[in-house]
Amino acid sequence: MYQFLVSFTVQPDHRDDFVRLAKKTGRDSVANEPGSHRFEVLADEQDPNVFYLNEVYANADAFNAHANGPYFGAFFAEASTYAEGPNWLMKGNRVGDEITA
Repeated sequence: MYQFLVSFTVQPDHRDDFVRLAKKTGRDSVANEPGSHRFEVLADEQDPNVFYLNEVYANADAFNAHANGPYFGAFFAEASTYAEGPNWLMKGNRVGDEITA
């Protein structure tokens, strides 16, 4: 399993927009992209303007398919107008899983 955690800093008046968009992107990705397994939206406990996306894919190829797909593009087309990021905090393969680059 290929996993990563990224953060975004969102303009205060667009927090609800970001959450709505990220949740929709996650639902659409997991439902329609075979290698997408999990897409979680997390709120920072200290800074209400920071959000994390915790994503899990079958392998790096599945993530690359997501990154070249319509949901990823639509997410960044909107989010880039009011959010800074992504800031990569962690990415890699779960220990014990075959590594596919």
